[in-house]
This record gives sequence, C-alpha cells and structure tokens, in this order.
Amino acid sequence: MSRIASSYVRSQLRGISARVWYYGLPRCLFRSFSASVPENSTGQRSNIPSLEQEIGINMKSALLDTGILKAGLTAYYHPGINLKKVHYYSIKLYESLEQETGQAVGFHQPGSIRIASTPSRVDELKYQMTRTHWHPTPQFLITPEKVQELFPLLNMDKVLAGLYNPGDGHIDPYSLTMALAAGARMYGAEIYYPAPVTGLRPTQDGKWDVETSQGTIRANRIVNATGFWAREVGKLIGFEHPLIPVHHQYVVTATVPAVKALKTELPVIRDLEGSYYLRQERDGLLFGPYEKQEKMKLQESWVTDGVPPGFGKELFESDLDRIMEHVEAAMDMVPALKDADIINIVSGPITYTPDLLPMVGPHQGVRNYWVAVGFGYGIIHAGGMGKFLSDWIMNGEPSYDLIEVDPNRYGKWTTTKYTAAKARESYGFNNIVGYPKEERFAGRPTTRVSGIYEMLKSSASMGFHAGWEQPHWFYKPGDETGYQPSFRRTNWFEPVGRECQLVMEKVGVIDLTPFGKFLIKGADSKRLLDRLLANVLPKVGSTNISHMLTPRGRVYSEVTVTQLSDGEFLLVTGSGSELHDLRWIEQKAIDGAYNVEIKNVTDEMGVLGVAGPNARLVLQKLTTEDLSDSTFKFLHCRPLTLAGIPVTAIRISYTGELGWELYHRRQDTATLYRTIMEAGQDAGIDNFGTYAMSSLRLEKGFRAWGAEMNCDTNPLEAGLDYFIKLNKPTDFIGKQALLDIKAKGLRRKLAYLTLQTDNIDPEGNETVWYNGKVVGNTTSGAYSYTTKQSIAFAYIPTELNNIGQTVDVELLGHNYRATVTQEPLILTEPTRTRAKKKADGK
Repeated sequence: MSRIASSYVRSQLRGISARVWYYGLPRCLFRSFSASVPENSTGQRSNIPSLEQEIGINMKSALLDTGILKAGLTAYYHPGINLKKVHYYSIKLYESLEQETGQAVGFHQPGSIRIASTPSRVDELKYQMTRTHWHPTPQFLITPEKVQELFPLLNMDKVLAGLYNPGDGHIDPYSLTMALAAGARMYGAEIYYPAPVTGLRPTQDGKWDVETSQGTIRANRIVNATGFWAREVGKLIGFEHPLIPVHHQYVVTATVPAVKALKTELPVIRDLEGSYYLRQERDGLLFGPYEKQEKMKLQESWVTDGVPPGFGKELFESDLDRIMEHVEAAMDMVPALKDADIINIVSGPITYTPDLLPMVGPHQGVRNYWVAVGFGYGIIHAGGMGKFLSDWIMNGEPSYDLIEVDPNRYGKWTTTKYTAAKARESYGFNNIVGYPKEERFAGRPTTRVSGIYEMLKSSASMGFHAGWEQPHWFYKPGDETGYQPSFRRTNWFEPVGRECQLVMEKVGVIDLTPFGKFLIKGADSKRLLDRLLANVLPKVGSTNISHMLTPRGRVYSEVTVTQLSDGEFLLVTGSGSELHDLRWIEQKAIDGAYNVEIKNVTDEMGVLGVAGPNARLVLQKLTTEDLSDSTFKFLHCRPLTLAGIPVTAIRISYTGELGWELYHRRQDTATLYRTIMEAGQDAGIDNFGTYAMSSLRLEKGFRAWGAEMNCDTNPLEAGLDYFIKLNKPTDFIGKQALLDIKAKGLRRKLAYLTLQTDNIDPEGNETVWYNGKVVGNTTSGAYSYTTKQSIAFAYIPTELNNIGQTVDVELLGHNYRATVTQEPLILTEPTRTRAKKKADGK
C-alpha cells in the first residue's frame, strides 16, 4: 500500500499524461465521408464526388472523436443478442486491418477471462453460455485449474469458474484510427481536418447544409458521430440527446517482475466482484475500475454549459481515493500488484446514455439525420457499428435487428436529471450480476405514469417500459414482496400463477397505457397504409393485426390497426416500438408524397385491458350498449360511454381470453379504473400484470414482436401466414421479397415447444441442441400455469419441425428435453366460442 500511495503523490506533483484515444469510423463509412473544401461562387461545395455525397459525417474535429480514453479492450463477449455480431465483426476487421492497409494497429489477442467468485456468478456464466452457443463467438466455461493455467498470477482462493474468450484482447486506439483512415483513403474517401461544424440547415428536399468554419457542405444525410460533443450538435437542430460524460479512470504500473518473467502475454481478466478489468501493459499491468454510483463522477457541467471550447487531449484530475476499494480488490486477486509502482493514473470522459447502450440509426422527427453516439465501449463497437450503419444507409434497411440501440427508444420524458441518474447507475452497476428480467430503479418514475400508478405502486412490482411504469405482478398478503432477481423461479412465480388463474376463470384488469398509439387520417391514409401493411385494411369499426415489412421481407413492426371512421385509423404498437414505428411511417409518407396527417397520441391516451370470462358481465353493468357476442364481435371496435366516461372499445385481448381494450383520455384513467373495479366485485375482479399476460399469450401461441419476429425474421418462417395477404393487389413493401422467399422454400421455421424442467423456465435466446449439435435458438418462453409445464417458441430447421420431434433446450448449463407440440396449448376464447356454437348447432 505504501508504494502505491507514494507513487500517487509523486504522480500528482509531476502531472499525469496518457495516450488519448482518437475514435475513428470504419472504412465502410469513411468512403462516404465529406468535409470542408473550398466553396464555389454559390456558396456550395463544387467538387464532391457523388459517392461522397451519400453521407456527410458531422464531426467536431472532422475525423477524430478526441478526448475519449480507453484501455483499448476488444471483447467478443456481450450479454445482448445481436450486439455480439457487432463485437465479432470489429475483431475480425481489426485482425485483417494491418495486412489490408499496411498500417500497424498494435492488436494483441491473448484472450480474456471473466472471473466468477460466487455461486451467483457461476450461474451468470452458465446463463451467458446458454445464450452464446448459437452464435459463432468462441467462448468457453472453464474450471479454476484452467483459469490458473492461463493467468498464473491469480490468487485462486475465490475463483470458482471463468468465462474464457480466446480471441479477446486489446488494441492501440491511436494506431487503429490511423489504419482506418488509411483504409478509408484506399477506398476513395477524402478526409479533412479540422472542420468544426457551426450550423446544420435542412433543405426542402431532405438534404442538409453542413456549415463549417471553412465552408458549407451539401449532404444527402448527416451522421452525428461526435462523441461528447453530440449533445451540442444535436442542439443545432433542436434535439436534446440523453448523453452525459462519465469520469473513467485507469491505472498503469511500472514493470512488475512476475509479469516480466512470463513467456506469454497474460489474458485480460475481468474481476466481476471487484468490478475492474486488468491486462498486461508491456511488462507491467493496467487496470480500470468501475466505481460505485455513489462515488463515481459525472461531468455535468458539459451538459449544462457545453464542452469547453478547444477541448481535445486534456484529461481530468485523477482521484485515487475514489477507486481504492477496487485497487485493494485487484491486489487481493493479483498479489503481484502490491509491489507495483504506479506510473500513470488516467482520468478522462466516456459518454454514457441512460442505459449504457449507444444510440445508432436514423432519428425520428427529422429527415435524414442519423446518430452514432453514446459509445461506452467505443473501440469494440467501432468496426461493427460502422458496418451496420453503412449497410443500413446503402441498402435502406438494417442488416440485422438492433432495436436495443435505436436512438428512438428515448423521448421527451428523458430529462437531463433522469439521464444523470441513470448514467450514474449504469456505470456503478457495470459489473453487477446480469439476471433475467432485470429492473433498475434510478431516475424512476419519469413523467410517464398512468392515472392509476399512485393507486397501484404499493401493491405491485413495477416494470419500466419506454419511460412508463407498468405492473409486472401484484402482491397479496403472505407474498414475498419486492424485486428479488434470480436465474430460477423466484418470488413472482406463485403470484403470477394466481393472476393467470384469475384471467382464465374470472376477470382481470391490466394497465396497457404504455402502448404506442398513432392516429392517421387524410386523403391518402388508405393508400399509405395499404402500401405499408402486408394485411388488408380493416373495415370501418373493425380491427386487425398487421405487419410492416422491410424491402427484404423482414418484419419491421407489428401493429393493431382499427379504422375508426372512413379514412381515419388508430394504430397501436408495443411501448418499446413507439418512435421506432412512427419514424418508419413518417419516412414512407414523405417518400411517397402521401397527403396524410400522422399524430402520435401515446401520451394523450390511457388504455385499460379487461379480460376473462366475466369481462362482458362487468362492462355490461356500465353501459346500455349491447356487448353480446353477436352484437359486439371479436376484432370489432365501437365508441362507448362507460359510467359517463367516453371510451373507444376494441374487443381484443393479448391474453386470448374474452376481453376489451378501452382507449380513453389519460386524465380519465383513475375514474374509469375505479368504476370497473367496483362493478366487478361480485364477479371476482382483480389486477393482473405483464408477466401473467406473457404466460397467457404463449399458451395461446401468440407471437411477440422483438422475440418471434423482428428484422432478423420473415413472417413466413414466423408462422404469420394468416396475416400476410400475398394476393392483395397492392404492391406492399416487402411483397416481392416474400414471394421470392416462398418460392425458394424455408430453411427454418418457428416451433412450439413444451419442456419438463425443474425450478427454471426458458425466457428466450437459449440454445437448442439436437444430437449434440446446435440447431437453433428459443425466442421467448415461460411457465404454462394452465398445463403445468414450461413452454417456448424456437427457430429450428424445417426438417426438425414436426409434431412429436424432440430436441434439447439448454438452461443454465443443463440440456432439457423439449417436444415440438401442436399449437396452441390452449384455444383462444373466440375459437372456443365458435366451436361451442357449432356443436350446439347455432
């Protein structure tokens, strides 16, 4: 300790310097880069090649996102699904970059090990292996003996297991940027530096004039890839991007004799309990901690006052006291560190979003404005994200689904106060155990609360959906309350079963206010929607389920469509898809010059769902309108007045049971809820949450967007044939692609699986095995309380998708036998009603 303390004092006296990471974009974006050159007499750039016009990359210092400090770590590992693809592409690009460009990149690949030192951590590693086997990422769960063999300097007293990625390592950020720039020039890019942006002016035809101190550039689209200047660039066009700089520190030691004596480079380790990474740096060590949220520091002044003019290579003042508990943890895990001299303590800014994931893609509300900002792990994301963005821009749709980084997941509810609270939480929780169904509570609630939030919050476990608070499940006397995460069934399991029984046998009420809701009307509303939707348009007073497809025939979105009156439509989507879907609709309306009015009414409308066999009985007490099956049919819509409150009632329920969704003014939600609950007392009415709804929808075989269908899947393999009208006259987006897919035949198909498990259930993205080989993955899963077994959807090869076929589903390192089963397990209420009428001869 004395050597570290004295070293720290010396470093403060002499000042600390460190290499600064200049963040560059991959070659696939560079080739379309345009920056400042002399103007012609009209004030416009006169010699931009057409390819370079495709994208104007709006960067404070043209090419370089300066001031972001990194240890240059590269890792295949990511707990997300498709973000693994981003990491994979980046590493494969960096492996070949020196040979391709002739520029050395300083790429070391000694591998990395995530250390598990508690039983929960071991479960976490098994959980992540379950979600990795169906990806090409090389990853292995290894024993303590193997961990010690790979990293002989470890104190093994606490090591229970390790997650090993042999291709991981670190790269010199500066050399990487120079190599990317060299490669960009090889492919025709022109790079100009410096070219600070002073203004952004949209043109009437959707292009942009990018104003710089050296002239104006006309670009077809712009990409804000400006790092910690991204907020200021966004403000030029009226956006408040939810970004905030975090102070991140890492420590570099002098030569460590035990390290110098090694014959091979040490793998990078990540001590999850100690919350730090550590790697070899020449003959010494480099380690970087993630401080707890109460200790870590935000650079909030940059949010309120802007980044200081001219800020570039500067560093923040380091603070060893803030990270001492992590230093002590590192010395305990790697004892050789105790005798090391610190030669550098680096502290610099990393830009965080509220959830730590970056914001990548086109932004809703402005034409041809794209972002690539908020990269907490910039080096490993740079190559893959550049490729992802380029493919999307050049091909008109994303190459695969990355909705988790969609910039439109945030909205006006994302205040600076919220952003700061969540960034602090995300940084402090960087290495906490990653449980399923994770909830984080900082910054909540936002302004997005329904009219019954205050009534329900003390009796419900709340979930967070696009800024909204929505009940996951409800407490009863005797229940274990509160958030108790686990890899196995936990305190919510029995209460959710109770709620499923409520909906199946009596009647329940659920708050569905977080739904995204749009009103579309105008002279061309039918033409626009007929072009957008693969289903036919519903008649006035009717509703259907429709899908918006990409040009390649992938499922961009699923929406409930209701024609309220002639040419006036209500579209409803999931809470997480609100601005994602709205952006697509608005873009297509502009592209086709449709005369329509599109209004986002998500925050204006409340929604209550009433479902169960007694739903009609309860609602009939509140209205004189006839709600009988023959008068108010399934998938029909009608304006009603319930106890004096006007609602738009749609007979539909995601539970598959008799039910209505009641759309109303948000200020009426509390009164409407109380009225319904009072009217339903004799019918056994109670609340239910989204966990029960998820179990019930899976029993009925209902697909979910973001799970069974997304931009990675086509509707034919997802089993959505009923909703796809290939014979309708309109050439809807994706129609020709689907015809081609159908003609070629499917290679995989969504299967419905039943499993017998033990205190654990599938949730989605687990690996599916057959005869010892990986053959697919689950998309979602739950426990069926009605049939007393686990159920899941999974994509598997068509030749295995036969009723009675058995496969294995991996859960926490164990393979459970699963059977392909005829869907659904439970018939929906409309189907049961029709069957009963037919049996009765009606």
